[in-house]
Amino acid sequence: MLKLVCLATTLLFAVPAFAAPDTASTPVKPAPAARGVMRFDANHDGAVDRDEWNAGQEARFKQLDTNGDGKLSQEELFAGSPAVRGNATPADRQAQRRAAYFRRLDRDNDGFVSKAEFMAQANQNFARCDLNKDERIDAAECRQALRRTPSQPAKADR
Repeated sequence: MLKLVCLATTLLFAVPAFAAPDTASTPVKPAPAARGVMRFDANHDGAVDRDEWNAGQEARFKQLDTNGDGKLSQEELFAGSPAVRGNATPADRQAQRRAAYFRRLDRDNDGFVSKAEFMAQANQNFARCDLNKDERIDAAECRQALRRTPSQPAKADR
């Protein structure tokens, strides 16, 4: 009888050691979300090609177009901006920059940014970031491109 009690006690303590870990109760940390230009890297190869960029920009336009009319008002374009999220009025300087940016996007001056106007700016942004002109961009290339003025030639062009 003593052997049976010892065996039962040993099994009681030994079985959990051999059991598989309980992964259902262990929280899994999600991978950090890609930020900046890399959020458009759909195939996760470390670069964003022209097709990925266009698909990402089209999705972004659709997300911004909250009323679904196929064009962006100034309010829609900046609705996700930090100053607007907190219902605080943006500072005068920030409001001026936003208005100037909106006017630059609104090429036909109709008071709205169409998808074509939005995508034209997106294509200019891609071209500006693509310093080596290989039709692929990454975060480092964009950072480098944004450090120089638009009129300043890329290193590859020098």
